[in-house]
Amino acid sequence: DGGGEGVPDSLVEIWQADGEGRYRDAFGWGRCGTAPDGGFRFVTVKPGSVPADDGRPQAPHVNVLVFARGLLKPVYTRMFFPDEESNDKDPVLSALAEPDRALLIAGDVGGRLRFDIRLQGERETPFFAL
Repeated sequence: DGGGEGVPDSLVEIWQADGEGRYRDAFGWGRCGTAPDGGFRFVTVKPGSVPADDGRPQAPHVNVLVFARGLLKPVYTRMFFPDEESNDKDPVLSALAEPDRALLIAGDVGGRLRFDIRLQGERETPFFAL
């Protein structure tokens, strides 16, 4: 939240391509309620690259929706992977200035990825129009 506290009783939803960069009906979607401290967790595979609407390749990413009390509609963002060479050419990341760009790249914490979503305040996550 704006004070830096976790938001309990929210819902985080993801969808992503498979490792080959394909969206399939039986793969790539998940939903998780947040814990009392605002935490959430997904276990999945790193998606492959998928083309953007204009055909340019996008860096591997996970699409993220957040539903929370006080939001009239969900907010949408993306999580990108650290040390991914194609991040430099991704159309979404390329359209953002630093430090916003860095806020969409997950951090590697002991072999696991950590992606903090900040709904408002300092270091607010960049959100996109639905």
